[in-house]
Amino acid sequence: MTASQQPSMTAFAADAPTLDPSIDPTPERLDDALEPLQLGSITVPTPVMLSPMAGVTNWPFRVLCEEYGPDGLYVAEMITARALVARNPKALRLCRFAPQERPRSLQLYGVNPSIVEQAARIVVDEHMADHVDLNFGCPVPKVTRRGGGSALPWKTDLFADIVRRVVRVCEPAGIPVTAKFRVGIDDEHVTFHEAGHIAQEEGCAAVTLHARTTAEYYGGHSDWSRIGELVAELDIPVFGNGDIWGADDAVRMVNETGCAGVAIGRGCQGRPWIFADIRHAFAGSDERADPTLGEVGAIIVRHAELLTEFYDGDERMAVHDLRKHVAWYLKGFPVGGQMRRAFMECEGLDDVRRLVATLDPDARIPARVVDKPRGRVRFAKKVHLPYGWLDSRHTTREERERLFGDDPMDAGY
Repeated sequence: MTASQQPSMTAFAADAPTLDPSIDPTPERLDDALEPLQLGSITVPTPVMLSPMAGVTNWPFRVLCEEYGPDGLYVAEMITARALVARNPKALRLCRFAPQERPRSLQLYGVNPSIVEQAARIVVDEHMADHVDLNFGCPVPKVTRRGGGSALPWKTDLFADIVRRVVRVCEPAGIPVTAKFRVGIDDEHVTFHEAGHIAQEEGCAAVTLHARTTAEYYGGHSDWSRIGELVAELDIPVFGNGDIWGADDAVRMVNETGCAGVAIGRGCQGRPWIFADIRHAFAGSDERADPTLGEVGAIIVRHAELLTEFYDGDERMAVHDLRKHVAWYLKGFPVGGQMRRAFMECEGLDDVRRLVATLDPDARIPARVVDKPRGRVRFAKKVHLPYGWLDSRHTTREERERLFGDDPMDAGY
């Protein structure tokens, strides 16, 4: 991608939320300072990662998070390998980065090793990214029923083949490859031990473990002890993921598991300033963000403007994309249902600005709901897998033929 194809950035910049040391009178402290991570040719000064989330972590949201946060990894939402190979317009849009994003982190998903390899080749040849992450953690049924996401590590041969091919393509270009996966499919089909060792042996620079099984989806509390187990087994860095809703959670995870860094998913939805909190916490500071509704309103407007740039000036698409974010931004604030519904009916930037101007600028989130779970909180559910998937840890020729056939879902969005 050439510089002229990169999205331009708006000149407007929102003021950072007020930092209030009194939010938590006894903040958590790291037992030992975290060291910068070296992932291939990339130095990550503060090992904090924005986890890729479909429909969330496009470049406007990444820019907001990065402006608040440390020099970490801010990963683009999942790119379907087949869609990238097919030059799907939406896939290409999702591969765009803002000019100031460095390093540029992109996540690939796929089941067919050949197709994932081709997608990685496109990333390398077209200089799309500086870091590639591989998705083996998605628990969504439309992904797992095809043998992808968190279902795939069960087939160790397929898992190793994909990692090996992508590393082989990326390594000569100085692009580090990482992999994200879950504990397993369920308690009876645990895969993270083998996945970690295979990823390490095939050349991954680091791995991320979401400490839940596929069956657990996003319910309950993730089992951080599994992260500690993987840290003890591997020589490469392990990022811990799951139930980090605030800076104190990030510190506790590091202290309890010894992980080299943390990956933030749902905890940043509507709260890009969580990365500022973590930056302060990891530096030993007690400062925490306590934004007023007026400050959050300014962030909402800025987010809407950035999304308009992302959609090449289409305000309607931008504010429709913004709707889910507004629900997260306003969570916990004393904003009535009528106002929330009004935001859901916005059709342009002026509508957003008009509604933001009517919010109480001095309102704050009650302390009782600060750093509480956000986003999807869904409990255990049936796991959808290909027929006979659990019969063996290796794929048969017939399974590969079924998996690698034409798949409209895999080529589109």
